[in-house]
Amino acid sequence: MTILQNILDVKKNEVKELHQKYSRASFTDFEMFACDKLDFNAALRKKRKINVIAEVKQASPSKGILNNNFNHLKIAENYFRAGADAVSVLTDKVFFKGDISYLKEIAEIKTVPLLRKDFIIDEFQILEAKAHGADAVLLIAEAISKDQIKDFTAVAKENDLDVLLEIHSADQIEKIDFINNRIIGINNRNLDNFQVDIKKTKELAKLFNEEMTVVSESGISSKGDLDFLKTTNTRAVLVGEHFMKSYSIEESLSEFIEWCQFAN
Repeated sequence: MTILQNILDVKKNEVKELHQKYSRASFTDFEMFACDKLDFNAALRKKRKINVIAEVKQASPSKGILNNNFNHLKIAENYFRAGADAVSVLTDKVFFKGDISYLKEIAEIKTVPLLRKDFIIDEFQILEAKAHGADAVLLIAEAISKDQIKDFTAVAKENDLDVLLEIHSADQIEKIDFINNRIIGINNRNLDNFQVDIKKTKELAKLFNEEMTVVSESGISSKGDLDFLKTTNTRAVLVGEHFMKSYSIEESLSEFIEWCQFAN
């Protein structure tokens, strides 16, 4: 069994519990459900730079614990101060040591859009994201069908959420609705074995025009990586591990943002 298949099996049980705990209508009782979103797509399309989605991430299946002094609120505050364009919050408990409560607590102090990053296989997870202050949700093409992508994207849009649709191979291009899915994540990490190759972004980014917002994900940690991505049509990067393992998260992000600038 691959790592992804293992994760999805756990998600099926989590979704069952979610349906037992909530009804569809009950999510609207959450105070944050009525809040207007911050524009995630606009945050990733600022000119003359590669924009940064900084991730709040305590652990990963391949690397284990990334930050022994993990405090989601302090990390988010560092990201906000240093100038992150958006923040991704890992909410998966079992494999990434996250929690949906982290999203809500960060949403209470947010100054930029928040992405709920999890393995979404059911519309209740999207409603839960909205109820806890998300501005966008991640959908993983490798984990769900074309019809599910269409349906989940519709649910997100109906509830004023943006969608970051993640792909890893050209085979998944046919799952994309180019009208409704305008933000495309290219995961440089193979979810079957968690190996990383940043060249995956260059291979796939050329398949999208400039009107699409292309986000490179995973394995990005140096100025050289950013210089390489500048040769593609990448508009943003999603980075977590690099910041989580740094001595000073705020200083590390500030330096990273400098690397993201294009020369005049």
